[in-house]
Amino acid sequence: MANHFADRLYEAVQSKKTSLVIGLDPVYSRLPPAIRAHRQMNDEYDAAAAVDAIFDFCTQAMRIVAPIVPAVKINIAFFERYLWEGLESYYALISEADDLGLEIIGDVKRGDIGHTAEMYAVAHLQNSELIGLEDVLAPDAITVNGYAGTDGIEPFASMAAAQGKGVFVLVRTSNASAAAIQDFRDADGQALYEKMAQIVSEIGSRPELIGEHGYSDIGMVVGGTAPETTTALRAKYHKTWFLVPGYGAQGAGAADCIRFCKADGTGALINASRSIIYAYEKPQYRDQFGDDWKKCIEQAVIDAKIDLAQAMQTKL
Repeated sequence: MANHFADRLYEAVQSKKTSLVIGLDPVYSRLPPAIRAHRQMNDEYDAAAAVDAIFDFCTQAMRIVAPIVPAVKINIAFFERYLWEGLESYYALISEADDLGLEIIGDVKRGDIGHTAEMYAVAHLQNSELIGLEDVLAPDAITVNGYAGTDGIEPFASMAAAQGKGVFVLVRTSNASAAAIQDFRDADGQALYEKMAQIVSEIGSRPELIGEHGYSDIGMVVGGTAPETTTALRAKYHKTWFLVPGYGAQGAGAADCIRFCKADGTGALINASRSIIYAYEKPQYRDQFGDDWKKCIEQAVIDAKIDLAQAMQTKL
């Protein structure tokens, strides 16, 4: 296995021939009726029952997408709401994804400074060295909020280097109100997100963080919903992997997102969450596959992969 997350990611994207990754944001009320009707999982107010239902759904969804995409992004917030029951499920899913050969991004968005940041890095990037937790895996990469500055990113970068893992720092998010703060410009005309990108690149350019394929283990989260403001980042930061949310349910199209890919298709991970995992809610799939929710998800992944590939061909 490659020592660098960036190299593993490069090889996985090349192998699966797509930049598409699937986000797992499971909400009990939106799970397939077949799961919610199960006698041991039919009570959303029973923590154990709800967590079992969510784990079952996510496990089956990952088995569907694993042959098609290089990675999954697991959003810890949808598990933390169930406290220790949910966190146990989160880490169990990481092991399931690892067994399936997927690269795993823990969407945790932690951010702090000093010893607190170091502890967050240990918790979310280091495979445990504690007796009794030897079999618990941390994800291959996590998302980080870098608002505190270099002091808030360095501990995560150092842990990533030590563990052969990765970090994606929030630079320009995909939500509607992001521009009010992230596009704010200083007296020299530099936007806040541009300054953040500069800082991330400076940290990620350290030699020990650069893999054989020329990419850094320290990447950026840049939404696909603001192409007019962020397109220049690809050309400027050629060593950077971009994690690109916004495709699908948030309104960004394939062309908006593949602009972060290089000509060989690498350099970006384009995330689709709700548009894929809840595909069985869409008439176009329900009419085709009826109650077979697994086929709906599979076809949605295939369609998204084709959509991105066609946009990439048009770009070239």
